[in-house]
Amino acid sequence: MTLGIASDHGGYDLKSYIIQHCEDIAFLDLGCHSSDRVDYPLIADALCSKILSNEIKQGILICGTGIGISMRANRYSEIRAAVVHDEYTATMAKAHNNANIICLGGRITDPKDALSFIHVWMTTVFESGRHQDRIELIDTPIQ
Repeated sequence: MTLGIASDHGGYDLKSYIIQHCEDIAFLDLGCHSSDRVDYPLIADALCSKILSNEIKQGILICGTGIGISMRANRYSEIRAAVVHDEYTATMAKAHNNANIICLGGRITDPKDALSFIHVWMTTVFESGRHQDRIELIDTPIQ
């Protein structure tokens, strides 16, 4: 499976570390490609469009804190982007919320911890059941 990954300048170093150290994962790197300033909403858009077009199933977004980029990603129906800051939030992002994107803070996440969070998120199984009803509510546009 190919995993999308994208960052703004605040997450560039962490993104590079992840790609270099997760040799068992095929990444589709959607930018940015340097530490030069870029706008995180455009980076989130690039990854979300690949998921919504079914080119990839899930991905990782990284900005300075993970907050701004997650806010943009969650504007899209059927995108469930979760800010992850430990193994528990990585587990729950998938088990209860079936997050198809995890968001990390490049300025606040230890690179080795990030690798652990990614592994936990990717290997956790969505529990479905009562959680599926909530996913459907999350994915229902608000009028």
